[in-house]
Amino acid sequence: MKEAEPVIVVDLFPPERQELLLLLSQLQDEEWHTPTVCPGWSVKDIVLHLLGDDVGGLSRTRDVFNDSTLMSTPPSLNTWDDLVAYIIERNELWVQATRRMSNRLVCTFLALTGEEIYQYFSSLDLYALGEPVSWVGPDPAPVWLDIAREYTERWVHQQQIRDAVGRPGLKDQYFFAPVLETFVRALPRTFREIHASDGTLIHLVISGEADDEWYLQREQERWILGKSSTSPAETTVVLDQEHAWRLFTKGIGKAETFQCASFNGNEMLARKVFDIVSIIA
Repeated sequence: MKEAEPVIVVDLFPPERQELLLLLSQLQDEEWHTPTVCPGWSVKDIVLHLLGDDVGGLSRTRDVFNDSTLMSTPPSLNTWDDLVAYIIERNELWVQATRRMSNRLVCTFLALTGEEIYQYFSSLDLYALGEPVSWVGPDPAPVWLDIAREYTERWVHQQQIRDAVGRPGLKDQYFFAPVLETFVRALPRTFREIHASDGTLIHLVISGEADDEWYLQREQERWILGKSSTSPAETTVVLDQEHAWRLFTKGIGKAETFQCASFNGNEMLARKVFDIVSIIA
């Protein structure tokens, strides 16, 4: 089986930010207060969160600034639930503290931090090992994967804004395909506790403007993600791209998504595909 190729997205950051700023420039004041799918957050709150992503990323990684030294009690991050709770708390604190900023000023900052994020990511060795991407696995991840994760974060939140105010999403292949290609990297972790004989193969088809096919194969007691295989699959799952990205980000329930998908072969393995989560949540 041919393993999956890297997802290189550095050059997508400027046009993605340009699309976001164009969208925000077209919103009426009342639309900034529209509720979104994120509980308790308005459109403006998501925009503030995106600014926080830029500020936090630049401060922590580029500038090597560790704000945990300023805390009276360092966080305990021993479990997945600890990590989720910590991130939710930090995100909420940031949004609450920055709501006093005007819409115009937030956009000015987003233009600035967007350029700095792009320049920083452009300076990195994409194939060096960096920090783990937690929803992929606990091992150090290549830098390109961490950057791809950052891109998906920005794409998803922009889509949530577009959904809330009824604007078309960035669904063309140029912006959308790398999101799905990154999200499926969570499949091996999803199946980490599923034991099967070597050679067991799961085939996932994400249908859309251009169908994309993925293979998850059991090899030497671990699951490997690939893009092609000549072996017969134990199960094949077909899922459309709109349901796929929402499933991966917990924007839709797995039971509902399963009803909208199709599969043949081993039902237990097919249903396990729908446990995939490609965000920290």
